[in-house]
Amino acid sequence: MPAPLRPFVLAAALLFALAAGGPAARADAFTPAQRAEIVQIMRQALRRDPSILRDAIGALQADDAQREAAAVQPDDPVAGNPKGAVTIVEFFDVRCPYCRQMNPVVAALLRQDHDVRLVYKDIPILGPASVLASRALLAVERQGGYFRLRAALMDGPPDITDATIQAAATKLGLDWPRLRRDMANPAILRRLRANVAAAQALGIDGTPAFLVGHTLIPGAVDLADLEKAVAAAKAQG
Repeated sequence: MPAPLRPFVLAAALLFALAAGGPAARADAFTPAQRAEIVQIMRQALRRDPSILRDAIGALQADDAQREAAAVQPDDPVAGNPKGAVTIVEFFDVRCPYCRQMNPVVAALLRQDHDVRLVYKDIPILGPASVLASRALLAVERQGGYFRLRAALMDGPPDITDATIQAAATKLGLDWPRLRRDMANPAILRRLRANVAAAQALGIDGTPAFLVGHTLIPGAVDLADLEKAVAAAKAQG
């Protein structure tokens, strides 16, 4: 590392460690001489460029937002291995043609890798029909029919209506009157708003999008790309 960069890197590293409460924040992490040197470096660095502190805090806040966005809620639908070493969070709109294109690709990944947990985040971004479909999916989860109805809607026409949802639910043997009531529950819309807010916090502006470990993959990709992302996440632990 070039010598002129050392003070700034050390100062930034310590700021992150202190703010995060990591190992470098412990009193025994440095010798007294090292602590004195780092404090002096920090003071000098902040006098020269006060924006270091602002940037460090901003980066921490962004990291917190990403962790919050990626957090798996207890009521999020989970496919694959619920205890898998790698978590993939898929942000999707059931009417999105690229999401539909990715459906068999993701299914293939889950078939061949039994150490992956897949979390679905419905984000209805393609208009009222998408909102209607997402409300139905989250509502039917209450009677254990999320994955069956999702598959039916994904394979059906994209112009989803009450009638198409009712037909699919009836064919699957689901309780349509209960589903219709549950769709009107305000908690369903709150969950959808939370999903959209999570996507926005991650900078997602379209569907599908996949968060594999800490890596965001926007758009449709092939199976090999997903496999590489999963392997990288496993390597990172």
